[in-house]
Amino acid sequence: MQDSDPVAPGPRAGRREWTGLAVLALPAFVIALDFSVLNLAVPVISRELMPTGTELLWIVDIYGFILAGFLVTMGTLGDRIGRRRLLMIGAAGFADAVRSALATRTASAVGVKSIAAYRTGLDLNPERPSDAEVTAAAGRWLAALTGPPRIADQTLQRFLIWCGVDLGLPVQFHVGYGDSDVDLHRCNPLLLTPLLRAIQPAGTPVMLLHNYPFHREAGYLAQVFPHVYVDAGLATHNLGRRAPALLAEALELAPFGKFLYSSDAFGLPELYYLGAALFRAALSGFLTSGLEEDHFSERTVVRLTRMLCADNAKRAYQLGDQM
Repeated sequence: MQDSDPVAPGPRAGRREWTGLAVLALPAFVIALDFSVLNLAVPVISRELMPTGTELLWIVDIYGFILAGFLVTMGTLGDRIGRRRLLMIGAAGFADAVRSALATRTASAVGVKSIAAYRTGLDLNPERPSDAEVTAAAGRWLAALTGPPRIADQTLQRFLIWCGVDLGLPVQFHVGYGDSDVDLHRCNPLLLTPLLRAIQPAGTPVMLLHNYPFHREAGYLAQVFPHVYVDAGLATHNLGRRAPALLAEALELAPFGKFLYSSDAFGLPELYYLGAALFRAALSGFLTSGLEEDHFSERTVVRLTRMLCADNAKRAYQLGDQM
């Protein structure tokens, strides 16, 4: 009699599997938290509403009854028609839900931002996607979702950009320099040219942020498109003493009325000061050189300083007297 071969152990769960488990466990934790919160509120509910014993029992238990009913119903539907198809049905209202949420969330906003550079790159189809295309893309994305949400779908990125355009708020694009999540060769702003042409009739301002090492290309786009603006953003404090060269090169083609100051500081509070100090020093050197070489008058230097440091941003973002 021969001993049977031991069963080989299966592959160990990796980061993707553990992340998927955490995502699935989080809703269960929230549900459990909801139950406990209601129990903690029973003394206050009893004092304020003075329910009978039966009414209090319904108040405490009705959430669980309804949830159990939905779990059985949706589980049965998933078994009958397939969970992937059920997700596609749930995605049917995705486009309208996003538009409604954006309208609410941006009620007091001065702009919206796209990070397509981090997800799909900037070589985007300029056409506005239909709701049917958005529903199909959302269904595919939801069905494949196993970890933290990451919208690396061109159709959904285009949809979000056009939602921003429809709001009429300035639409910011991260361009060029970033962290290791960026594929720099896909972040050249010239890739946005077809999309910029498509957006132009709407008149919505497009803000190209950071731009290094494509700051000259960004300056060109700001010159040829009336609705495009640029800044140097986080490149200023990352280039340090080379910030004056960055500013001078960006302003070779960018109109003075289209270039904005930005620190794009985050993390350390000192970076806000550093970004402002480096930009001020770079702009001072640029304007002083122009003054000495008789390219600018003193009056022009004062006017350009106000434009580049504040007035261009106030105009582009319609800030009025808020600054």
